[in-house]
Amino acid sequence: MDAPKFVIVVGASAGGMNALSEFVGQLKPGMDAAVFIVMHLSQTSISNFLMLRLQPHTQLVCEIATEGAVIEKGHVYIAAPNAHLLVKKDRIILGCGPAENRWRPSIDVLFRSAAATYSTKTIGVILTGLLDDGTTGMLAIKRSGGSCIVQDPNEAEYPDMPLSVLNNMEVNYCISLANMGDVIWGITQTIPEEKAAPEDVIIESQIAERVVVDYDNVKQLGEKSIYACPDCGGGLWTINKGGNRQGKEDRYRCHIGHSYSEKDLVIKQGEIFESTLWVALRIMEERRNLLKKIEDDNTKKGFTTFAKNYKQKVDDIQGHIDKLKEVLFASQKLA
Repeated sequence: MDAPKFVIVVGASAGGMNALSEFVGQLKPGMDAAVFIVMHLSQTSISNFLMLRLQPHTQLVCEIATEGAVIEKGHVYIAAPNAHLLVKKDRIILGCGPAENRWRPSIDVLFRSAAATYSTKTIGVILTGLLDDGTTGMLAIKRSGGSCIVQDPNEAEYPDMPLSVLNNMEVNYCISLANMGDVIWGITQTIPEEKAAPEDVIIESQIAERVVVDYDNVKQLGEKSIYACPDCGGGLWTINKGGNRQGKEDRYRCHIGHSYSEKDLVIKQGEIFESTLWVALRIMEERRNLLKKIEDDNTKKGFTTFAKNYKQKVDDIQGHIDKLKEVLFASQKLA
């Protein structure tokens, strides 16, 4: 097996299929690197389709990443659905931990693991996509001495992800897809000085790798916030609070491992809020129907006083149901 000198980690989301096809077509055979790709996937076998889509565009070997596989240069490893992709010095790890930024696989998880392991020999690439998965991971690469490349948002089909990175840090290159092959080739022709990744980058990578449930680890990363994790209900820690040492925006992580940017936290809170309202509405309507049945039963038996009391309860809960529907529909308009 021929271990690579460099690892190239690539993140894409909406519009990524075409962008990735063009990207791998720019990569030159013979470069001393392995490539790892996370594209936001549904929990299906679309990764196989992506592999077959990319292979005709490159002389590198495209394959789905598998647990424990030895990393070889000249290979393009594509994240499998519903599993985080992490890299170690000699092998691949598939993580089953919590979603980050509402995604598994998450771009941030891949980028952070590469930064923690390969530090200065990591090349991060962010392509087209919505929202901001990949921004935190790219910061980890930069802070570890790696190279950061972002697709020019003016040409990206969905510029959110490139813009998020550019708004949070200074990158090495903001360039067209057509120029990435030459730039990456040039980077791989150098021998960068070895540099250890920052301790917090290593800690977060270990949390994702081992699914470490440990308050002490998370306490080292930030301050306890007033928010609860919308996925598990645990407390959220604010990363970057005070001094913004890792970026221009706060992000949040619970001790279980769920992690959110501010935008993703707002979206997830909205999803949980709406889901909770629907459950409450169902329970209230079931209660109204049961009260109505008891009212009807008492009416048939001639127990008018009891029937009247239950009718009042039915009317009261119907009023609550109507108000809850108003709140639910209003919340959907705000989403």
